[in-house]
Amino acid sequence: MDGTVLVADDDRTIRTVLTQALTRAGCKVHATSSLVTLMRWVDEGKGDLVISDVIMPDGNGLDQLPQIAERRPGLPVIVISAQNTIMTAIQAAEADAFDYLPKPFDLPDLMKRASRALEVKRRANPPKSRANGSGLTSEDASELPLVGRTPAMQNLYRLVARVMNSDLPVLITGESGTGKSLIARAIHDLSDRRTLPFVVAGAADLATMDGPAAILSRAKNGSILFDEVGDLSEEAQGRIVRMLDSFTDNAPRILAASQSDLSAKMEAGDFRQDLFYRLGGVTVNVPSLRERVDDITLLAEHFLARSERDGLSPRRFAPDAIDLIRTYSWPGNVRQLENTVRRLMVTASDEMITRTEVEMVLGNQPAMEPIAQGASGDKLSASVAKHLRRYFDLHGGVLPPPGLYQRVLREVELPLIEIALDSVGGNQAKCADLLGINRNTLRKKITDLDIQVTRRRKLM
Repeated sequence: MDGTVLVADDDRTIRTVLTQALTRAGCKVHATSSLVTLMRWVDEGKGDLVISDVIMPDGNGLDQLPQIAERRPGLPVIVISAQNTIMTAIQAAEADAFDYLPKPFDLPDLMKRASRALEVKRRANPPKSRANGSGLTSEDASELPLVGRTPAMQNLYRLVARVMNSDLPVLITGESGTGKSLIARAIHDLSDRRTLPFVVAGAADLATMDGPAAILSRAKNGSILFDEVGDLSEEAQGRIVRMLDSFTDNAPRILAASQSDLSAKMEAGDFRQDLFYRLGGVTVNVPSLRERVDDITLLAEHFLARSERDGLSPRRFAPDAIDLIRTYSWPGNVRQLENTVRRLMVTASDEMITRTEVEMVLGNQPAMEPIAQGASGDKLSASVAKHLRRYFDLHGGVLPPPGLYQRVLREVELPLIEIALDSVGGNQAKCADLLGINRNTLRKKITDLDIQVTRRRKLM
């Protein structure tokens, strides 16, 4: 790595760690805790890359990006921020930041992005004016449906920021209750089409030959969401294909949501191949609550605050009550968590919601056993069997969506590989040996399962 990097962060530890890491990589580094100093260096022509925090003692790093682009066209800026909300990712993208990383960040990951920024030839012209931005202010961030600080949610934020103003179709996948339709709505509301209609189309809208024409009439040049597209009949799928083939330059943005594995359905002959490839311009996977356990407390507190704003009496969770909420399996994901919190807001006898009250509410719902309290003597197969019985019971006598075999394998395989990698410090050769599989096979599974691999500790 070669070049001069300007680092701006009010945290001395982060400045020191970045300075040492970049220097070892062959870079020259100028570090400061002041945006005024950073801008003076930019004006003096110093630096081939800027790495800047957002909240600084003398200003906001995001506000400086347009000035940096104006004074030094082509100078890449990597934004790092402890304000881990989708608005930060959106604002960084709109300000033409080269990249965005939430804190705590993975140091090797940041170094790779810095190396890429130094190698990529940035365009010489200043970015186009985006005076209107996303149309949202920082006050709106708390009202957005996307709440979470885990790496899984941060990856989702960055992807939404990249695709929101693209014309590519977006396929949104995830379990029931994860918020797929909310992600679709956020993509529309944060995009340049936000003032145009957002139309949700389901099986009933595609039941007749005139259905597609009616959908297009309502959508105009806005966005169309085909909800649970994997459940549509072959006839309805064909109508979507013909509608998409008729599009002109002023066509609406196409979004689709599905909780079923469309590739598996396609291979089984239950989903049209031509429709699959038309919808899959960009795939956005919304993580289940089990994949973002560290967000559960944040979400619960968010729903408490929102219910209070809706006129319900103030409530807060006792420590042992929130512990129980964190360890519950949440098969209904965020939707189930939100409904549970609202019920507790109404039924709790005092301001403090107790563990007993949480147990009473969760005891009337499927999958009531907390995931962290299984019997220590149970074999893995017995624990899996219990989970699967609860899963089937959750559907109330109706069969789960097709593709169960691959979904179950993925649920087991993902934590197995993640834990094995963690136990060997991220060494893939050792991990492959531990698992008893070929290293190339491990690499493919890491890619397919979107597992983040690091061989160093995280910078806190």
